[in-house]
Amino acid sequence: MFATLGRFVLAVLTAQLSIAATLIGWDAMVRRRRAKRESVRTTDPVELPVADSTTTTYTYGEDLYAAMLEAIAGAQKQILLESYIWKGDSYGERFRQALIDASNRGVEVFVIYDGFANLVVRRSFYDFPAPIHVMRYPAVRAGLIALNIRKSGRDHRKILVVDDHIGFVGGYNIGDVYATEWRDTHLRIVGPSAWELRNAFVDFWNTQRGTDHPALLDHGSDFWEPRIRAAVNAPAHMVFPIRGLYLAAIDRARHHIYITQGYFIPDREILEALLGAAGRGVDVRVLMPEVSNHVVADWLSRGLYTTLLRGGVSIWLYQGAMVHAKTATIDGAWTTIGTANIDRLSLTGNYEINVEIYDDGLAAEMERIFARDLANCRQLTLDEWKRRHVVARFSEAVLRPMRPLL
Repeated sequence: MFATLGRFVLAVLTAQLSIAATLIGWDAMVRRRRAKRESVRTTDPVELPVADSTTTTYTYGEDLYAAMLEAIAGAQKQILLESYIWKGDSYGERFRQALIDASNRGVEVFVIYDGFANLVVRRSFYDFPAPIHVMRYPAVRAGLIALNIRKSGRDHRKILVVDDHIGFVGGYNIGDVYATEWRDTHLRIVGPSAWELRNAFVDFWNTQRGTDHPALLDHGSDFWEPRIRAAVNAPAHMVFPIRGLYLAAIDRARHHIYITQGYFIPDREILEALLGAAGRGVDVRVLMPEVSNHVVADWLSRGLYTTLLRGGVSIWLYQGAMVHAKTATIDGAWTTIGTANIDRLSLTGNYEINVEIYDDGLAAEMERIFARDLANCRQLTLDEWKRRHVVARFSEAVLRPMRPLL
């Protein structure tokens, strides 16, 4: 009996790996043949007051990078920069030189990057001259083999804080391709609420630093503003508030939920919450790329399409570009913008940060951005989805057990 069970498990694993390898190979071949994507431009940056701070939403990489580099150039005391991916291309070099220039004029500079995400970048690119402090989050961690979440999560965050007063957070990594060819969303906060981002950086740095890294001062804050709050996932402490943030907001929805995700693989509770909202008459729309940069993630997501469409959730597939944004807005009042995807890796695995904002003005701007993106989407209908090829159905079924891994 056990031998039979073992052979069955081995056969399933073999089928999963074979299908995944085939999808990856086919996707790589198609991408080589595909013409370079045209520049993706959506909405212009818009400044809006939220409480005692000013927020700006960026949906185009070059606009964002210009603002980030301007902030770095104007820094007087301290720069904190954390990026999951930081490519060694022209934009990567511009950011690198900007930090060196800031350091040369006496600004304190602290940098964090993820070693695994940047394995394709030459290591010397991150060799900054003293006194710039650089933390390379390890490419391989002790808990990876044992699947120990506390010791295996990646640093997936993207944060820039300048002089404790200007903060940036969102989905954009640093690199040429993201500047013009990807559709993403980032938020700038100017004012006292930038503390939310500084605090997240300081906590991570002080927790992860080695003996050769100086501690960052954690000076607390006498400023409390519930309308702008950061939710920070910390796997080392088994703290994952972003998932709870989504569940609470979805459960409150009465009119509409607009979600934009690069990778959308919700767990059972989030899936049920979305279906429950649709069932009580909420207009639930999920926008994602028709073809992302991770083909296996696409297929795992497609395994949920039938349930979503039958449950009244509408699916909108972005055309011609990679949507990498991690945003949602609900009922014209609540918004989140950050680094976490709605999948297992982000919500219960990686270090992530999402900002939660209660503000009608920002929510209205996010709805305007969503409407603009919808114009570049096609809606997937249940009738169309039912007509997909039997091979696609089989592949979805075989890959389904891999869903918790992503």
